[in-house]
Amino acid sequence: MDLEFLENGPAVVISGDERVLVVADLHFGIESDLDRHGIHVPSRSDKRLERVMTCVRSAEPDLILLLGDVKHTVPGTTRQEFLELPGILGALRSETVVRVVPGNHDPGIARFLHEQELLPVAGTVIDGVAYLHGHTAPPPEALGRLVVAGHHHPVASLRDSIGCSLRAPAYLLGEADEQALDVARNDQSGKGNTRVLLVPAFNEYAGYDLLLTMKKPFSPLSRCIKKESAEIFLADGTYVCRLGELVPDERDAET
Repeated sequence: MDLEFLENGPAVVISGDERVLVVADLHFGIESDLDRHGIHVPSRSDKRLERVMTCVRSAEPDLILLLGDVKHTVPGTTRQEFLELPGILGALRSETVVRVVPGNHDPGIARFLHEQELLPVAGTVIDGVAYLHGHTAPPPEALGRLVVAGHHHPVASLRDSIGCSLRAPAYLLGEADEQALDVARNDQSGKGNTRVLLVPAFNEYAGYDLLLTMKKPFSPLSRCIKKESAEIFLADGTYVCRLGELVPDERDAET
């Protein structure tokens, strides 16, 4: 199994017998929600789609796996989503096979998908790798494998001793504490250790600080990651450090 990080995503290609392009948390239609909250921005769906298409054309995958939260609005579906999603999914189908693991923002997504494109909410296993959105506990067959998940929108906030700072989408890779996860293995589980890869959101408006996620975990996966040994990588695959070495900024600690 090989991992190839695509900086122009963020997206990751996971290769075994098949090349799977993983894209998480597109949140098409987010601009309508921002508008309802008094933040008026034009739709960036065309530009976001073009970034996805660039990833598809450069990676040449066997399939693109949309790892949940393809749409943004819950509950329901906005006019923006009704107008934009058919064209977006059609464009992706013109380039490669499309599969979708639905997330917590995806009620109603089935009406935009072909029957074979919609995977179970619990996730799927492809080439020995488990994929799920990340808002639910993984199924038993995901244990003993690499579990790839979205939902958490991880961002790393870095600052050096002279005050230069960087806030950027990041991946978190760590071993899972299966006791904390409280899911029992079965005969379909893998044979190795369970590891978790949290994938950053593709949507440019979405991001949540990794330290806050680990300080106050809000999902079964974020509660089970062994924090001290988990490793942080930037969107292009650059290794940053172990999570336990990332010291929170004093100004953040005061808030």
